[in-house]
Amino acid sequence: MSLEEARAFGFETRQLHAGQRPDPNTGARAVPIFQTTSYVFEDPESAAAYFNLQEYGNTYSRIMNPTVAVFEERVANLEGGAGAVAFASGIAAQAAALFTLLRPGDHVVASTALYGGTVNQLKHVLGKLSVELSWVDPDHADAWRQAVRPNTKAFFAETIGNPAGNVLDIETVATIAHEHDLPLIVDNTFATPYLCRPIDWGADIVIHSATKFLGGHGTSIGGVVVEAGTFDWSNGRFPVIAEPSPAYHGLRFHETFGTYGYLMKLRAETLRDLGGALSPFNAFLFLQGLETLSLRMERHVANALAVAEFLRSHGLASNVSHPGLADSRYRPLVDKYLPRGAGAVFSFDCAGGRAGGQGLISGLTLWSHLANVGDAKSLVIHPASTTHRQLSDEELAAAGVGPGTVRLSVGTESVDDLIWDLQNGFKHVAASIDGQVTA
Repeated sequence: MSLEEARAFGFETRQLHAGQRPDPNTGARAVPIFQTTSYVFEDPESAAAYFNLQEYGNTYSRIMNPTVAVFEERVANLEGGAGAVAFASGIAAQAAALFTLLRPGDHVVASTALYGGTVNQLKHVLGKLSVELSWVDPDHADAWRQAVRPNTKAFFAETIGNPAGNVLDIETVATIAHEHDLPLIVDNTFATPYLCRPIDWGADIVIHSATKFLGGHGTSIGGVVVEAGTFDWSNGRFPVIAEPSPAYHGLRFHETFGTYGYLMKLRAETLRDLGGALSPFNAFLFLQGLETLSLRMERHVANALAVAEFLRSHGLASNVSHPGLADSRYRPLVDKYLPRGAGAVFSFDCAGGRAGGQGLISGLTLWSHLANVGDAKSLVIHPASTTHRQLSDEELAAAGVGPGTVRLSVGTESVDDLIWDLQNGFKHVAASIDGQVTA
């Protein structure tokens, strides 16, 4: 019996060790950066076997790389998945996850509570590929069920909606998806596997923008797709995975690779042909971030809740969307799916509308005004004029974004300093409102 079989290691141990042992050639404890484009084959026969997918080995770093492989295996381990494939960005990972199972004429049901970039990708890129799309309120189970069509291929949602803070009832939505032989795809970026593992509740595919909390330091762009390995891709609804692939001389991916059928197609065809490969150096940096994920998330969620409670008591803030607040309508779902905390990204409406929200941001010092979340440093943005700028008024309303909505990504600084900085920002808002009244 191996050491792994003898003990079920805890999350904190696995975030440090999963997918890697000391380098056998040098004894290096840290994961080496294999900064290489390609690999020397043992002989012509093994090279042919690799390219025919008859044997598994390194061929070219656009498709696989030893440093990237450690990152993939570690994230899959933390999420409880069968395996993972990494990509150059979160949006690339998302596109690849969908591209692998879709073809023209298919249909996807998606939550309205999604990141603006995701909305754009689903609406415009999938539209170019002749894939149909239906938007549903993620809070209503019947909306998911009623949106299913004969050509539906997947449900898509986020664990914690961006920026409105909707918490997905994963188990219920997964059950509805499976009633119709469909996979549930969940973007778990905001929760991370430390706060929630959607696969445990029935999700089939999990996506991360590793750029955010997994990396945690705002240094690298990347994404990763994790699959549970339990979905039946040969149920008759997914010929693109189950039927012979013309790109591999008629290979049937699900029949041949079973548990890893989807992942193999994702890597061997989608990643190979679209080329959104994660660099080994960025994979190395993400591994550094993963080593402290649990520690950072504990501070993130504690600080975020304290900031949310401060805002709820402030006269110039309203509609504080943090789902962990005691009176949040999502609190029962938080208790079920996110018992360690409801994340560190949420929004609120600033008095004074668009001018008030932008005035608050201009008055901040510690909070960095930029288009990212999940950094150890606290971040702030005005979605209506930046991340969600391309959305219509109706789409903004559906996403929970108003003219004065401000999104916070609460970092790991001393929380009293973060609140002090917000108080200074609100002084600018108050002065702006007084000026409007005087005028």
